[in-house]
Order: sequence, then structure tokens, then C-alpha cells
Amino acid sequence: MKHMNPVDLKLYLVTDSGYYDEKRFLDMVEKACRGGVTLLQLREKNRGGRDYLRLAQAVKEITDPAGVPLIIDDRVDVALACGAAGVHVGQTDLPVWAARQLMGPDKIVGATAKTVPQALEAYEQGADYLGVGALFPTETKVNTVLTSIDTLKDIVKAVPIGVVGIGGLDESNVDILTGSGAQGGAVVRAIVKAQDPEQAARRLREKLDAILK
Repeated sequence: MKHMNPVDLKLYLVTDSGYYDEKRFLDMVEKACRGGVTLLQLREKNRGGRDYLRLAQAVKEITDPAGVPLIIDDRVDVALACGAAGVHVGQTDLPVWAARQLMGPDKIVGATAKTVPQALEAYEQGADYLGVGALFPTETKVNTVLTSIDTLKDIVKAVPIGVVGIGGLDESNVDILTGSGAQGGAVVRAIVKAQDPEQAARRLREKLDAILK
């Protein structure tokens, strides 16, 4: 099972469209891509499949020309239907092996891991990268279970695939990733809720470039 699709995790934007009407949401996506986001996950927990697919197609029309791979959260069917670069599965979604089987060997499959055993299992089942967190309390998940930076470091050491830190990261605290071995930081509100998403992405990218040498 183990093969690794290369994926640039440096600045990983996980979206939340709940703050916006659709036109402004797509505008935010475009600005974030211009600002230097390296990977974009469309996360829509409350949309039906048809609506999710329609939005995914609209987002992909922005991310493709920008050279930013589009990852679909949770929904393998939507990822396949829109031709996304990959899918991300959490601990309650399809298991990694099933997502990999459906997506095929050449698509990106990412997984959430909060412990070393979860990380090893995801890697064994064919994950290309891991999202590890939440490092800080977040607004996007009501019951945030925090993951220590030491656990993040342990996971980095345990698996040969890329690891991205997630959970409440923004410009003020992203330094926590310094020396962790993580390949990037994943953010939601730091860009989605920013007054200027392009500038927010650019500053975060500069910071991550400096600390993740």
C-alpha cells in the first residue's frame, strides 16, 4: 500500500463557507490562492452531495489555474466527481484504506491523526499526509481535543509521510511549529475570516517559509 504522492503542505487552507455568501466565498478562495496557499481543502459538513459537488466544481475553477491542489473533506464521491486532487478523511469518516481503494493510487489521500497509533495506521493504509491537532482551541470544532506539540513531534518521527499541524493556528502562534519536523501549518479562520485574505495568506506563508526550513 505504501507509496507517497508528493504534496506541498506548507500553507494548507481548510475552508469554512459559513461566513460568506457564495460569491464572496469564491472571492476569498481566489485571494488566498494568490497569497500563497499551497493546498486547499473544501470542507462542507452541512451540504448535500449535489450542492457540495457544485461548489467543488466552482472552487476547482479557481484552484486549478492557481496551481493549488484541491482536497475534498470526507466525501470520496464528490472528490471523484469533480476530479479533485484528493480527499481528506477524519477518524469518523471512511477508513484510509477504503478511501485509497476508491481514489486509486495517484490521488492524494490525507488523514487526521491525534495519536501515534492512529498515525501509523493511516500510513500503513496508504495515507499521503497527516493532519495533526488541534494544537490550539478552535472555533470550527465544538469539542476540541487538544494535541500537544510533543505528540506532533512523536508522530513526525513515527511516519515517513508529511505531517501538517492544525487547530487554531494563526500568525501569532504558528511559531509553535518551529523545530517540530512538521511540513506545514493548516489554518481556517486566520485566512477565511481575515479582512484581507490575500495579505493574511502572504504573511502566513512568509512566516512558515522562515520557520519550516
